[in-house]
Amino acid sequence: MRELLGRHGLSPDRSFGQNFLVDASVLDAIIAAAELDGDETVVEFGPGLGALTVALAGSAGKVRAVELDERLLPVLAETTAGHANVTVVHQDALRFDYASLEPDSMLVANLPYNVATPLIRNSLESDRISRLVVMVQKEVADRLRADVGDSGYSALSLFTAHYADVRLVRHVQPGSFLPPPKVTSSVVRLDRRPGVQADPGLFRLIRSAFAHRRKTLRKNLIMSGYPEGTVLSALDTLQLDHLVRAEQVSPDGFRRLAAALQRPD
Repeated sequence: MRELLGRHGLSPDRSFGQNFLVDASVLDAIIAAAELDGDETVVEFGPGLGALTVALAGSAGKVRAVELDERLLPVLAETTAGHANVTVVHQDALRFDYASLEPDSMLVANLPYNVATPLIRNSLESDRISRLVVMVQKEVADRLRADVGDSGYSALSLFTAHYADVRLVRHVQPGSFLPPPKVTSSVVRLDRRPGVQADPGLFRLIRSAFAHRRKTLRKNLIMSGYPEGTVLSALDTLQLDHLVRAEQVSPDGFRRLAAALQRPD
């Protein structure tokens, strides 16, 4: 990888969140977790130098590698040469058109750390993505799979739980990257549950509930525009203490709270 970068006169750019994966065992773990059958389309955000892209090309039907950094396009052209099933797209992944994908496509990627969370959100909201196998910071992975009572339990945990089942594949130490990041990373797999749809009312409630973590759930909801009387009535209906905080309410509790808040007084 160092030789490849040197030949192209390049170095990793932290503004793009670039930490290139150089550990073959991690690549193998990602490919194994994806359980590719040779027919599906895989989208990869932030392919970097193409190590994972090439590994995916050997297992997937089609690979669409979306890279924002124009400097890396010649490198990707070199590393993916001979893999006819790979298409490299110069684009901001945050603007990616999921409607261009076939149904039951997958996202498999070492996500740029600085945009990992919105990319996961966007992918879960698309009914074209059935599975995600992604590398993220361990802190983000902990939040993705956290349940009530866990330190990482957050709005992201609830959003993810609405759409998908999450499991940890493995942790990855900094030495597996070039350059080594200052944090441990994790590979996680998210399987989108069939037929699940967006729930704007629930999502609005969750965002409001976690707006200020030091404030009570009641206070956060009232500050976000929910009528005080409606909030108090809903809390009483669910037998929730008026001093309860958002991180103490389970995913099912939030669903029931959303329904209670929508009922007429």
